[in-house]
Formats: sequence, C-alpha cells, structure tokens
Amino acid sequence: MDLLKVASDLFLQQLEGQGLDADAVSSALGQLLGSGDGNIDLSALLEQFNSGGLASVAQSLLQGGEGEGFSVEQLTQVFGESSLSDFAANIGLDSADSTQALGQMLPQLLNEGGADGLLDAVGGVEGLAGMASKLFR
Repeated sequence: MDLLKVASDLFLQQLEGQGLDADAVSSALGQLLGSGDGNIDLSALLEQFNSGGLASVAQSLLQGGEGEGFSVEQLTQVFGESSLSDFAANIGLDSADSTQALGQMLPQLLNEGGADGLLDAVGGVEGLAGMASKLFR
C-alpha cells in the first residue's frame, strides 16, 4: 500500500474544489509525514504523535477506533508551527485551512491504514506496542 498516495487522496478530498495541485500536495505531505525517501514512515509518525502527547489516540486509530479529527492545537504540538506553516506554503493554502484539513485527514489515514494492513508493516499490535514501549523509556 502506498501510504503517501492514500494520504494525498484523503487530503485532497478534504479540500475538494480548492484546485490544489496533487503533486504539490503529495510532495508537501511527504516532507511533513515522510521519511525523506518519498514514503510515509509510520514509526517516525508515531514518534511525533508520542512527542505531542497523542500516541494513545494514534494507536487507537490504527486499531480501528473512531476519531473525530485532530485540532489545530494538537497538530501544532505534534508537528510544530513552523513545519505546518511550511506545509501550507508548499501547497498554496493558508496555514489554518491546511492544518484543519490535515487534522481531518490523519485519523482517516491511520484508521484506513490499520484496516488495510498497516499494522502488519510494524509487526501487528504487538510490534506497535513494542515501538511505543521504546518511546516511553
């Protein structure tokens, strides 16, 4: 599964009708959520959520839990204001609109990714728990 493609599609759905360039969105999401090689690095993303105090929410979403979306404040804790501003500039939106769309997209990505075998990529729930335990040391 190409998580970056899934993320881009979900993000564009949030801002349908805005006329955003899909390649620019994919590139910007790759920079914000990615591992630097054009893919989304799940473990690094979970580490960011842990650092922002949202690891349990992210883990719940991966396991199929319901999510309302992340607030602008929560995403600022996770990614930092500078990274979110850079993301918005790279896709040509103001920061408030892009962060709000990102907050709605991320729960869908984590939920859909978990349902489609994303957990298998990290060794299932046990692997995810092992990653989380390393983060809390």
